[in-house]
Amino acid sequence: MNSGCMNSAGKRSGRYTGQRGVTLIELMIVIVVLSILTSIAVSNYRRYALRANRTDGTMALLRIQVAQERFFLQNNAYAQTMTQVTAAPPNGLGITLGTGNVTTGGYYVISFSGTPTATTYTIQATATGGQTADTSACLTLAIDQSGNRTPAASTGCWR
Repeated sequence: MNSGCMNSAGKRSGRYTGQRGVTLIELMIVIVVLSILTSIAVSNYRRYALRANRTDGTMALLRIQVAQERFFLQNNAYAQTMTQVTAAPPNGLGITLGTGNVTTGGYYVISFSGTPTATTYTIQATATGGQTADTSACLTLAIDQSGNRTPAASTGCWR
């Protein structure tokens, strides 16, 4: 008689009386739960990243607005071309933009909306590249000489 495997009553005396492990159904449930949590986390991250990238456009517009006011005080007229926007002072605003008037982050293209005059302007930032996946209301941001922002503050695009 083998005393290591059988007890005195003739029954097995191992640690496990049956096989134990993870069933395929348990494994699939874990995978489904992880997939749901991952999809929620990824979509929230994408929304956060788009909202954070909006600051690239809003900051460029606000810098231009401040520079326009300074330029107006010195020249009694606003800058009316993108060449003046990027030219160094005293002949321009001195705003740094990339090729094609793209913001430093590369998420927006800056341009004048309509025809600027010596006393009025509206400057806009239009989403480009991956930023075009942003909320449709926030794809084009604009500000004028009076500080009026488009879209309205209620959309949350400017925060």
